Amino acid sequence: MQREKSSIIHINIGINEFRETKRIAKKTGCKIKIEKKKGFPFILNRYKKRKIFFGTLIVIFLIMFTISRYIWNIDIVGNETIPTEEILKDLNNSGLLVGENKSKIDTKKIINDVRIKRDDIAWIGISIKGTNATVKIVEADKKPDIIDESEYCNIVATKDCVIEKITSNNGTAMVKNGDVIKKGTVLIAGWMEGKYTGVRYEHASGEVIGKVWYSQKAKVELKQRIKEQTGSSETKYGILINNFKINFFKTLSKFQNYDTMYTNKKVKIFSNFYIPVEVIKYDNYETTYKDVEYTLEEAREKAKNIAEEEILKQIENKENIKNVTVNYVESEGCVEAEVIYEVLENIGTEEKIVF
Repeated sequence: MQREKSSIIHINIGINEFRETKRIAKKTGCKIKIEKKKGFPFILNRYKKRKIFFGTLIVIFLIMFTISRYIWNIDIVGNETIPTEEILKDLNNSGLLVGENKSKIDTKKIINDVRIKRDDIAWIGISIKGTNATVKIVEADKKPDIIDESEYCNIVATKDCVIEKITSNNGTAMVKNGDVIKKGTVLIAGWMEGKYTGVRYEHASGEVIGKVWYSQKAKVELKQRIKEQTGSSETKYGILINNFKINFFKTLSKFQNYDTMYTNKKVKIFSNFYIPVEVIKYDNYETTYKDVEYTLEEAREKAKNIAEEEILKQIENKENIKNVTVNYVESEGCVEAEVIYEVLENIGTEEKIVF
């Protein structure tokens, strides 16, 4: 209640109190004027004739309620070396997939299934909020199988190589520096022979360093037609509703030659409330072809770089590279480069002796 003048009072009251106020005003000879109506009952009264509007609201509410009971997005975080597609496939096979009713998802069972199936995952956690499932992964460190010290074993070669250095701490060295050996050759045998004790078996130990060679070839033609982007582009959009695609454009690209990059973005209403709708963005980049001609030196350098790039992907300890050899073969219209890397590596691994 707020008094404006001695004869004017502003009152904020409910509907029931308003009826009582009218009775009092009649007895006292006062006048009542409604300045403003607020509240849900008046909103209903205002829109009571707009049946389509309210019907639409009810339909939307029912759709949202139905959608909220299902999983429409799965986020996988924490994986660095394991492809997301592999984890997603395992999750789908265990019961966690887009479009699945949340009441049917047993997260404990799914976690156990994935842990049993994959030894490259140390820990996995699943949390469901709204229509989004977040799967957190901790990858396991891959460790070589360790043979117990009480068991007999040999040390064998993991690669073809030339022995550079061998140190036998326990067992009998079977090779010497300069020997050319094949993968699987016994380097340090898990036994020792004494003049009076005879042959006794041991758990072989030691280090064997070998020269290993990696080679890669690459060919480059002197005359080539290459594709490059002109800098012009266009963007088109479409939507995907539960695997049903609708494009918002009726014509093909205005470019004759072009590359297309697709970007899919799932639609969400709130932070964890996704709906089964994806917006598809098509970026078309115009391309053209041009003829180039390399000199002999340029082709040799390009072939060498291509080969080196591929070969370095195979070498783990690049600091142990000792020598690089490049051989070229020139034929009509092209140059082929063969790059050979000489690397020093520990090529021994334990292998259990089976009697």
